Amino acid sequence: MQVSPVTLVGQYVRLEPLSIAHSRTLVAAAADGELWNSTVTLIPSHANVDEYIDAALNGQASGRELPFVIINQSTGMVVGTTRFYDIEPNDRRVAIGYTWLSRSAQRTAVNTEAKLLLLGHAFERWHCIRVELITDFLNEQSRTAILRLGAKEEGVLRSHMIMPGGRVRDSVCFSIIDKEWPEVKDRLLHKLDSG
Repeated sequence: MQVSPVTLVGQYVRLEPLSIAHSRTLVAAAADGELWNSTVTLIPSHANVDEYIDAALNGQASGRELPFVIINQSTGMVVGTTRFYDIEPNDRRVAIGYTWLSRSAQRTAVNTEAKLLLLGHAFERWHCIRVELITDFLNEQSRTAILRLGAKEEGVLRSHMIMPGGRVRDSVCFSIIDKEWPEVKDRLLHKLDSG
């Protein structure tokens, strides 16, 4: 399981390694919907984007994370970010998260294909046996999207983390295992084909 920066390319999106050079474009993407006002996920603003990127790159340097910017192929614009995290090579397990998209890219093929590219990399390149997706219990939109991928809900992690505003967050854990990947892949490809 070689964890190193890589570009993943699809028809609708390109996932490129995150770098400090993306700070301005990430803030612009988050401005589409003023996403930094979200209380259910961590989205950078102009005030903290460099800290956000530094944390992701520190995770990458430690071998525990692999962060990407999400680029809309038709416009060439950065529309969000996502990453692999909690990378466990010995257990062939990884989590996908820190995903957010500008308002105009939400509920489009962008998120579907981004997940397809990430899951394909995890299961087909890294030969993972498990991929986790964890989201805020209060984030109904994210929970619904994860279920639509074909992930299985496993349960609630109570008092899982403290959000920037001080709220103690419960998180919902979902997973996809290697035996389920072919069916999940077919579902995602069908979703992309049917528009």
